[in-house]
Amino acid sequence: VRGHVVEKPETIATAIRIGNPASWKQAEAARDDSGGLIDMVTDAEILAAYHYLASKEAVFVEPASAASVAGLIKMRDAGKLDAGLKIVCTVTGNGLKDPQWALQDAPEPIVVPVDATAAARAIGLV
Repeated sequence: VRGHVVEKPETIATAIRIGNPASWKQAEAARDDSGGLIDMVTDAEILAAYHYLASKEAVFVEPASAASVAGLIKMRDAGKLDAGLKIVCTVTGNGLKDPQWALQDAPEPIVVPVDATAAARAIGLV
């Protein structure tokens, strides 16, 4: 992303915390061949995309998978995307890999006794 080796990379996206990728040249070639770009997003942008995917799309991903969506949102907000484009972001990493990010801002769970009537009452069915 920065065009040079990063000795101690830091990000919440553990799966992409790589300071010297083995496929560096292939990534640059893919960028050049496709007319694309390589950019970076902040941890805050990753978490915003992570929460967006969970709340709006019901997709629970790890932060590294949310990074591509964060990049898409960043490009849209910068006005760098034409209207009507179809864009695919691959989000294969499951959120259970790094569940602490989902739990970080979650409210305390509601505890319900092990009883069908109590459970029905808790969700408003009785």
